[in-house]
Amino acid sequence: MAHPRDPSRLSRRRFLAAGLALTATGLASGAMGSGLQQAHHPVTHHDALPLPTLQAPLRIAFLTDLHYGPWIHAPDVASWVEDALTPQPDLILLGGDLIDRHATQADLPELLDVLAALHAPLGTYAVWGNHDHAALPTPALRRFGQDLAHIGIHVLDNHGLALRPDLYLAGVDDLVNGTPNLPAALRDAPAGVTTLLLAHNPDLLPTIARHPVDLTLAGHTHGGQVVLPLLGPPFTSSIHGRRFLAGWIANPTRAYVSRGLGVTYLPLRWNCPPELLILDLHPTR
Repeated sequence: MAHPRDPSRLSRRRFLAAGLALTATGLASGAMGSGLQQAHHPVTHHDALPLPTLQAPLRIAFLTDLHYGPWIHAPDVASWVEDALTPQPDLILLGGDLIDRHATQADLPELLDVLAALHAPLGTYAVWGNHDHAALPTPALRRFGQDLAHIGIHVLDNHGLALRPDLYLAGVDDLVNGTPNLPAALRDAPAGVTTLLLAHNPDLLPTIARHPVDLTLAGHTHGGQVVLPLLGPPFTSSIHGRRFLAGWIANPTRAYVSRGLGVTYLPLRWNCPPELLILDLHPTR
């Protein structure tokens, strides 16, 4: 599969410029202070979706874009873990960018200690994001995946499995820095069951639309992270601009794109609070 050019090479400059623009105005002090505060006050978004092939209810906790590293530390992640466990999900999913590109291998043990609390009846699963790949060379990333498996978090690297007779979960590698393989991830999906896909980057959605997937969960965009009044986000990390910015996506395929929990490049959010998704899937009645 051909990889799109990483839009962050050029667009990151616009994103950083937007942050600097905030400081250049008369409201800079208040804006920056508010942005720093917003970065550490996530919103738990509860939503529901009926699916005709589902035979029993399913509650999912979806955490993505933790970006553990320079700006996000163990107390932040511990708080998110507690918020994810409180509604007692059946399944916990991590949408990639567990670590920031500026994280080091020395940061991993503390992160693993905090993530070890993530347990659910149907398991906890993750995919890699572009920052995970950027932070760690392939051998170190593989060892990180093994360490995650040791604490009960299984990385679906172009792989899928049946969680229930009516439910198949698949996950693909990152689109920009990894090698996603949808046919491999969906190879064992039975016909007539609900198929969920975990993919870090929503730019993969046009390709996913050609496959039998009922719902895709993605992150990567941070919802823009900095959303300027009237102007919107100057940077989305997407080759499609704002098309897959955040929330529910109906076209070209059904998906939910989370704003994510962490921050990168700038230690703030503006008009774009971090998000934990609790999603209740239920059979169509």
